[in-house]
Amino acid sequence: MMILVLGLGNTIMTDDGFGVRAVEALSSRYRFPGDVRLLDGGTLGLDLLPHLEEIDHLLIIDALEMQAPPGTVFRLEGDEVPRAFASKLSVHQMGVQDLLAVSELMGHLPRELVVWGVQPESIEMGTELTATATTALAPVIEGVVEELRKWGIECES
Repeated sequence: MMILVLGLGNTIMTDDGFGVRAVEALSSRYRFPGDVRLLDGGTLGLDLLPHLEEIDHLLIIDALEMQAPPGTVFRLEGDEVPRAFASKLSVHQMGVQDLLAVSELMGHLPRELVVWGVQPESIEMGTELTATATTALAPVIEGVVEELRKWGIECES
């Protein structure tokens, strides 16, 4: 079983970089077995397609426009995922919809797809997350680690 944990976002647009910052935090706090790959997907969109080949489980972390209070943490799966990326917060999210659609057409869509995200407070120019998004990092990281445990993966801290 191959698992990809994919952090998305633009790290020069404050909270839009949430997914990338979350993957960086996971990478620095935990060690993962060889069948789990963490990837800073940034704003690559369709360029990520080769990374989805032979993946059984895909876990995406991103800032999501869900019209909720800033800092609200979300866990989405299945049919909820395309709807989450329909409200585009950033240009890269159009690429995510395309990425998932093309992956499905090519027969590479993972069996299981889960998205962990946060409602951003700001997507203005800046290289740091807002305090609100920074506070949301801990529950998202805990959620991701728990998700991996459900998939049979033990993460060493």
